[in-house]
Amino acid sequence: QVQLVESGGGLVQAGGSLRLSCVASGSFSSLLAMGWYRQAPGKQRELVASIASGSYTNYADSVKGRFTISRDNARNTVYLQMNSLAPEDTAVYYCNSRSAQYPWGQGTQVTVSS
Repeated sequence: QVQLVESGGGLVQAGGSLRLSCVASGSFSSLLAMGWYRQAPGKQRELVASIASGSYTNYADSVKGRFTISRDNARNTVYLQMNSLAPEDTAVYYCNSRSAQYPWGQGTQVTVSS
């Protein structure tokens, strides 16, 4: 069983930055593409960034140029560097495989004030 633990969220002013971390434990495969997802109140969970095992990355249009996903396979950790944050980025952020095959973690709350 894989466990995903997200951290690094918080309250930040618009224009600020945060770096999220996701540590995977258990039967985790570093060969899988991983992603960061977010869910805002009243909205569906959406994929905002993904990274393949070979470090190929892809981003939702809403975060392109502001967010950077990276991974450290030796540490089973995926990161999301978020810059130029805006109030519409407020959400609970989760990580999972690109196909969302693992149990969801608790996520980490990101709140951006205007």
